[in-house]
Amino acid sequence: MSRIAYVNGRYVPHREAQIHVEDRGYQFADGVYEVCTVRKGVPMEEKGHLDRLERSLREMRIDMPMSRAAISLAMRETIRRNLVEEGIVYLQVTRGVAPRDHPFPTKKVRPALVMTARNSKPHPTPWLEDGVKAIVVPDIRWGRRDIKTVGLLPNCMAKQAARERGAYEAILVDADGVVTEGSSTNVWIVTEGGALVTRPPSNAILNGVTRLELIELAAAEGLKFEERSFTLEELRRAREVFVTSASSFVMPVTQVDDRPVANGKPGAVAGKLRAAYLRHMDAQVVA
Repeated sequence: MSRIAYVNGRYVPHREAQIHVEDRGYQFADGVYEVCTVRKGVPMEEKGHLDRLERSLREMRIDMPMSRAAISLAMRETIRRNLVEEGIVYLQVTRGVAPRDHPFPTKKVRPALVMTARNSKPHPTPWLEDGVKAIVVPDIRWGRRDIKTVGLLPNCMAKQAARERGAYEAILVDADGVVTEGSSTNVWIVTEGGALVTRPPSNAILNGVTRLELIELAAAEGLKFEERSFTLEELRRAREVFVTSASSFVMPVTQVDDRPVANGKPGAVAGKLRAAYLRHMDAQVVA
């Protein structure tokens, strides 16, 4: 069947979906987005994603395009029309259409909202059994990474560098040698002492919705947890490294650059958290 996109109140064939040439998202990356996992036709962590969407819009001084209830209905209809069972639904809100000028429009404009949805394949078995490779790159992004803006060029460049080196992800490191996050993921380690560690929320990282849920699941599993910064050197010495996101879930990293992580095999903590997260998603489907 033909894919369907939601564009400013209309459901249109994906190949015919259009935005205005002076949409500020197109010209200035003046917009934000969210990606929700879809499991058995149901959007996962919907509240968390809509909470973060509202926060990002507030920080950018963009109005919500419509009520949360209306956005939720449009999300589910976009999923239904695209027959998505296992995949993602993508939402993007921009400031809207206005004559090109760097300052915000002086006249009130209507924010633009688009949504798409598509099926995706399960993670390949070797990724889970053997882990994936990551590379390290300098973090050259702007200073408000807590806003899920569509301005993703540095992230794209980092991800491309990873792909060209046969890696799944690029781990970003700041000028002080401190790990920030991945190009599209949050980064976690299990220390030599057995503590699970990830960075605290700040302007330096995106506070992942999956990240937040995993912190609760880690507590429920009785894992020793520390929310703090850690260096690249600490990551290289870690027992385990893994990354998390709405599309990665919990993905074990067993090689960083040309060096194995610990024994080069996925660790028990990543496996336990991935299993717990899958159970958590299945519970949302039943609910």
